[in-house]
Amino acid sequence: MEMKVSFPGDLKVDAEFSGFIVSTDQPPAAGGDGAAPSPFQLFLASIATCAGFYVLSFLKQRGMDRGAGLTLTTIPDPNSGMVAEVQIDVRLPAGFPEKYRDAVVRAVNQCTVKRHLARPPAITVTTTVAED
Repeated sequence: MEMKVSFPGDLKVDAEFSGFIVSTDQPPAAGGDGAAPSPFQLFLASIATCAGFYVLSFLKQRGMDRGAGLTLTTIPDPNSGMVAEVQIDVRLPAGFPEKYRDAVVRAVNQCTVKRHLARPPAITVTTTVAED
């Protein structure tokens, strides 16, 4: 996959890929307009929505997706301010069978984003000078 990144103004940064444009901005406290989520918020949203996809798929296969959802909460490290823990609380529908609770957790653990965090890829940065 390839993404093209552009800078449409102020502190906004857009990523274009697969026919989509994902826009980001910084919050006002960081000098942005707050017109879009920050890149880090999108990172966390990718974890939450990936986990949500696996929960939804599990529940749909069993006809139990009504009233379900999940909440992602971050716990910061008080020394670094970075996220020390990500908690995902899956809200199961009323009457959900106890025998499937562990299976739902296993489904969340199949999330591709979560699995990549467990074994992160190498990130290589190069530079290219634009031609006039």
